[in-house]
Amino acid sequence: MIATAENIEKLDTYLKAYDISCDEDALGKMLLHLDLVVEKNKVMNLTRIVDPDQAIVRHVVDSLLLMPSLSGIDVAGGVRLLDIGTGAGFPGIPLALATGYKTVLIDSVGKKVNAVAEFIRELGIERHAEALNIRAEDLARKQAGSFDLVTARAVDELRVLVEYASPLLKKHGLLVVSKANITDDELVLGKKTASLVGVQYVSRETYELPDDAGHREILTFKKIGKSRVKLPRQNGSAKHKPLV
Repeated sequence: MIATAENIEKLDTYLKAYDISCDEDALGKMLLHLDLVVEKNKVMNLTRIVDPDQAIVRHVVDSLLLMPSLSGIDVAGGVRLLDIGTGAGFPGIPLALATGYKTVLIDSVGKKVNAVAEFIRELGIERHAEALNIRAEDLARKQAGSFDLVTARAVDELRVLVEYASPLLKKHGLLVVSKANITDDELVLGKKTASLVGVQYVSRETYELPDDAGHREILTFKKIGKSRVKLPRQNGSAKHKPLV
């Protein structure tokens, strides 16, 4: 069992090293989420990381490293966050628990979405979190300009994510992407795509995970205007026929 008082204290200590704070109830639910993922992983492939110590660092801490980059949003009417390619619910569920933001978690794999929806019910956060089996392009057709924040962790090339996010974001909304490593070429192509789709590169933060668990790059982009390309394009175009 991962959701223990000892592990809550360990997680809190890890997060304080990055100046990230969460209340004890939220931390406990983040670890309960890990327990649910590990249990579900016995019947379907959600993650290869099931060791408790590794899971705390490489799932929860890793997810919450996006938190400092989300702080640029200040919306009186409530923040809407979209997590693209959520997989087992990372980073979307930890971020929803930490912030209380209205969070939509999407994935194109129906079995994963069903599992995440089950986790949301078990955690009792249905009032502000939901999981949808939908592609980013299709969601943009239904909810264009609806989100203050879009996140993605270890999903697709940067230029693809920038294109996905542009039609989904409100003006001044942020795309925050987590990468293990990023090449200069990938960053250049991401910036060039951004210039075409009304998005501006903002920042690049680098972190080292605890216990030598890996390097992380957190890249932030802001929606500043209209796209010069009609978006969303046909499903799959961003990946298979990139703009640059």
